[in-house]
Amino acid sequence: MKVFVLDSSAVLRFIDNEAGADRVREILQALVNGSAGVCISAVQWGEVAGNLRSRLGPRQESRILSSLLPMEAEIIPASAERAAHAAELRIDHKISYADAFAFQLALDSPDHVLVTADHDFQPMAYLANVEFLPEK
Repeated sequence: MKVFVLDSSAVLRFIDNEAGADRVREILQALVNGSAGVCISAVQWGEVAGNLRSRLGPRQESRILSSLLPMEAEIIPASAERAAHAAELRIDHKISYADAFAFQLALDSPDHVLVTADHDFQPMAYLANVEFLPEK
């Protein structure tokens, strides 16, 4: 089964109803229907939380996070092994540490597809399946 790896940019596009929100909605619907899996790195989830708290305050952050993802979605913890691999990706490919956590999830399996609005991943797209959301 295909597993979609959402990064923070994809989730924020969905929350803000920006370019690509419909695609993220389709992916979440596929999760609910049982035809696909969805996961996000705990580090990327933290980026979403921080962005919401900064923009909207703690009440809105809590409200949105609690209702955002269907319960079937998986938030992948940042284990010691994942943290070390993310550090390698960060250094080797000159991406942010948080982005490296998202990218390494896409590398976990050929069935994983990273969904992102961050076009900084383009130089690395040959290494994993990456679906780019449209630019704003």
